[in-house]
Amino acid sequence: MAEEASTEEATPAEKKSSNMLMIIIIIVLVLIIILGAVGFLLLSGGDEENMQQAAPQAKEKSVSKPKRTMSSSDMDDSRQLSEIGILYPLDTFTVNLKSDAGRRYLKVTMSLELEGPELSLELDAKSPVIRDRVIRILTSKTLEEISSKKGKQKVSNQIMDTLNAMISDGTIRGIYFTEFVIQ
Repeated sequence: MAEEASTEEATPAEKKSSNMLMIIIIIVLVLIIILGAVGFLLLSGGDEENMQQAAPQAKEKSVSKPKRTMSSSDMDDSRQLSEIGILYPLDTFTVNLKSDAGRRYLKVTMSLELEGPELSLELDAKSPVIRDRVIRILTSKTLEEISSKKGKQKVSNQIMDTLNAMISDGTIRGIYFTEFVIQ
């Protein structure tokens, strides 16, 4: 009987210590998760390159932007952003670039800025011709011609001039590349 009494007393003490140990483990795990999440947010929030790739709009809206003078091309870009018209998205183009040594591919997705909504009907009707003209222009370019900002602008202007020459219900005011991958 003495042995039975000692085992009964030990059981509640073991249960209390097990419960206390379980509570401590849970609290430690919760603290580790919270500290890990805070650390991740702090480390990823301070990385300038990740911010530029992940959220370029957030960087533009940040309060602590360094002051700089705007060039005339920056003013044109900012004026264009505030006056963007109706956008007409085109399907993705995957073409071979003109190249002597090896094969280079270009994958481009773009949207056309239209002068008015009536032009989208004409573009729908002429979709195969538009794709053909854009493909011909893109395949005539080399890597060197399209890899710079000036080169992309030149290609954009050439596409815009070519398409404007074939439409009659209005004009295309701009071309915006939403994807531009060279491989």
